[in-house]
Amino acid sequence: MKEKRSDLEARLAAICRGLRKQYPDAKCALNHSSPVELLIATIMSAQCTDERVNIVTATLFRKYRSCNDYVSVSQAELEKDINSVTFFRNKAKAIQGACQILIDKYQCEVPRTVEELIELPGVGRKTANVVMGNAFGIPSGVVVDTHVMRLSQRLRLTDHKQPEKIEVDLMNLLQPKLWIDFSHWLILHGRQICKARKPACDKCTIEKFCPSSSLKLN
Repeated sequence: MKEKRSDLEARLAAICRGLRKQYPDAKCALNHSSPVELLIATIMSAQCTDERVNIVTATLFRKYRSCNDYVSVSQAELEKDINSVTFFRNKAKAIQGACQILIDKYQCEVPRTVEELIELPGVGRKTANVVMGNAFGIPSGVVVDTHVMRLSQRLRLTDHKQPEKIEVDLMNLLQPKLWIDFSHWLILHGRQICKARKPACDKCTIEKFCPSSSLKLN
């Protein structure tokens, strides 16, 4: 039987309360000190772990301080500097292309709309949402990464498998003020508790609100 909208909203509210209590200081896992750094780190994070990106940027952000620094070197040099991330050649090209547009069109400032951000090389809606939410505090949407996708399905907040459709479902269920934090909560919970292969349902603070809990099956 399909869950009533009112029951789903009440369950989601309880989930949010539990996650907020467990992860009160949840924030973006990518290290950065400026919108430009966050943009570059997020471009590099596609199909790559945040941990790996943070290792690379620890050195990268000391060498490259501005958009001009990224476009003043050869693509080959930038590739060498980021060659431990996945698809580093494509990402180096995207980073240089994005920085050139920021110089030419935005006076080296990162734009503050999703529409402008997704015009940059290497930037899709997910990356745009990360930058909008974490660089500017603007809830433009819900970041749907692999953790958010998995947990949204396990929590029965969506019937979809495509990130774009999952995002629409979550945006329709959540108040905009929760869009940024909700992604952080699910990402942390997915890494620490609700893991892909073996979720630790016995350690989960929102287990009683989860239809997929293994404890309900025993």
